[in-house]
Amino acid sequence: MPVRKKILIVLACVLVLVIAGAWILTEVECGRFFGRRYETDKLTRQRAEFYDGLERTQYIFPSDKGQKLTGYLYSSGTDQKGIIIFAHGYGGGQSYYMNCADYFAKHGYYVFAFDATGSEESEGESTRGLPQGMIDLSYAISFVEESGNFPQLPIALFGHSWGGYCVSAVLTLHPEVEAVVACSGYNDSLGIFISEGKAIAGPAVYLTLPFLRLHDYIKFGKYSTITAEDGFNNTDARIMIVHSTDDKVVPAEIGYDIYYRNHKDDPRFSFICYEDKGHRYFHEVTPYVKETDEAYQQWLETLDYDYNDKANAERLEKDREKYYQENVDVKKYWENRLNRELLDKLLEFYDSSLSNKINTEN
Repeated sequence: MPVRKKILIVLACVLVLVIAGAWILTEVECGRFFGRRYETDKLTRQRAEFYDGLERTQYIFPSDKGQKLTGYLYSSGTDQKGIIIFAHGYGGGQSYYMNCADYFAKHGYYVFAFDATGSEESEGESTRGLPQGMIDLSYAISFVEESGNFPQLPIALFGHSWGGYCVSAVLTLHPEVEAVVACSGYNDSLGIFISEGKAIAGPAVYLTLPFLRLHDYIKFGKYSTITAEDGFNNTDARIMIVHSTDDKVVPAEIGYDIYYRNHKDDPRFSFICYEDKGHRYFHEVTPYVKETDEAYQQWLETLDYDYNDKANAERLEKDREKYYQENVDVKKYWENRLNRELLDKLLEFYDSSLSNKINTEN
C-alpha cells in the first residue's frame, strides 16, 4: 500500500475518533446539565401565606410532549391592568419569585407563574435543554390566551436568567405580547456553554459548537436556533433589559452588551445596567439572611459525616429539616428582600407599556 494512502487512512481514522469523541463529550455534558430534575430548596421555599392578601389558584396545562406543567395565578384585589407571565431561572422553579409576584399583584396585575418541564411541581424526568424553557413558555402564553380561565387583558412577560432568554426568544412565536422585562438573560441558548467553556478551554471551546448545535437541533428542531434577537425583531413589544456587569453566571457580553449595541437608539428598548448587583439583583441580602446563611454553613461543618457525599443525602436532609425547624424563621428570611427601587422601575415600565393598549380597548 502506498505511503500516501496509509497516511490518508490514518488521518481519516483520527478524524472519525475526534468526531466520535466530541459527540460523546457533548452527550455527557448535556446529560450532566439537563438530564435531571431541579427544584428550589423545600426548607427555604417561599409560601403564599407569607404575603397578606395574596391569593393563588393552581392550573395544570400540557406542554409539547404532553407533559403536565403546574402554574399559579397570583392576585390581590380587583381591577387588574394586565397579566404578567413569569419564566423562572434554571435549576429552580416559580416559587423563588413569589415575592416579586406579590409585588406586582398588589400593584394591579395578575401574575401567572409556572414551573418548566422537569422543574419543581411540573412533570418531566429532566429539563431536557434550554430551548425547552421557551417551548414551555409558549404553551403557557397560549394557555392564558385560549383556555378561557383568564380575563382578556394585555399580556406582559417577566423572565430571569434562563427565563430572561425565554421571554425574549418566545416573541418569535408570540409577537402579540405587549411588554417584556428580561433580567440577566442571554441571546443564544448555547451562550452559557460557550461562556463557561471559554473559561476552561479557551478558544478551543468553539470546536464543540457544531456538535452542540446538532445535539440541540436533533432534540428541538427549529426551536434550537431561535435567539433573543430574533424575538426582538419579530414584535412591536416594548422591551426592558436589566443586567449587572459583575454577573458571574450570565456575563453581560452574551446578552446585555449585544442588546445594547443593537438597540440603544430604539425607543422601544429601555436598559438598566448595574455594576455590583451580581445575578439576582431583585433580591436584597438583609442582615437576617446573611446571619442565617453564615450560621447554616457553620452548622454544616459540625456534622460528623461528609455532607457532600451522595450516600449521606437522606441523612443530611433529615438533619437539615430539624435544623431549619429549630433555627430558621423562613418568613422572616424572605421579608424585606425585594429591591423595591428596581421593582418600582419595572412597574412603571409595565404601566406605561400597557396604558396605550388599555386606553385603546376602553
